[in-house]
Amino acid sequence: MKAAKAGTKAKTGTTAKAATTATKAKAGTGSKAAATTAKGATTAKAAAPRKAPKAESHLAMVRRARRINRELAEIYPYAHPELDFRNPFELLVATVLSAQTTDLRVNQTTPALFAAYPTPEDMAAAVPEEMEEIIRPTGFFRAKTKSLLGLSAALRDEFGGEVPGRLEDLVKLPGVGRKTANVVLGNAFGVPGITVDTHFGRLVRRWKWTDEEDPVKVEAVVAGIFPKSEWTMLSHRVVFHGRRICHARKPACGACPIAPLCPSYGEGETDPEKAGKLLKYEMGGYPGQRLSPPADYPGKPAPALGAG
Repeated sequence: MKAAKAGTKAKTGTTAKAATTATKAKAGTGSKAAATTAKGATTAKAAAPRKAPKAESHLAMVRRARRINRELAEIYPYAHPELDFRNPFELLVATVLSAQTTDLRVNQTTPALFAAYPTPEDMAAAVPEEMEEIIRPTGFFRAKTKSLLGLSAALRDEFGGEVPGRLEDLVKLPGVGRKTANVVLGNAFGVPGITVDTHFGRLVRRWKWTDEEDPVKVEAVVAGIFPKSEWTMLSHRVVFHGRRICHARKPACGACPIAPLCPSYGEGETDPEKAGKLLKYEMGGYPGQRLSPPADYPGKPAPALGAG
């Protein structure tokens, strides 16, 4: 009996000790868990203020934009207007015709047009139906004929048959807006200007230089980033890049030399081999858009109308 009682006492003592230990362990675990939770809460609290990467400062954006321009100057040292012309009048007419079509189609059409109407006086006296047939390949030929007849008459009557070299005069001509005026000023008169076409607008937004959609506002923003001396060539370089590599629907990101500077990298094909197949014009080994390209152009001249 004593042995049994002693055993019961021992068992009871052991059970009580175990219970006490368990209680302490539980308490310790709870305390540890509470501490861990508290630590986690502290960490979470500390991490809470952390936000997405800091937005690029204006100064940093300007530096990146100017570096992109320098890189493009090395990639396209031969950048040029991709419309064939021999004088300011031909460039003005070609630029008006380039709306809603390719420069290639304009270049294939203007030889016959300028053979028939070499001066503003000749064009102003043209029979509308005859001019329409010549420029039909460029599309919207009736509206374009009306603009060409109107601007030619204005040049004849108001400017002595000469294309004016001032923006305020050019934009008063029928069918001539700021884009066309800047093309003519920059490439026929050497007056710096930024040409905001669809390619230019698309790329400057991809590069986060601006989020503006209106061409006039885009022009104003970009003009504030670059010195005036760069405006004309910057326009050519950006347009060249947009036509050859940074396409609208499927940019060739994997073949883009300025990919490290592009905040939109990855919108297009990133595989180098696949991206290489997307390159256009001289970058892809194909003819350019001009029938008579500059002497330093590394690509092939475009074929004449009907030649392929």
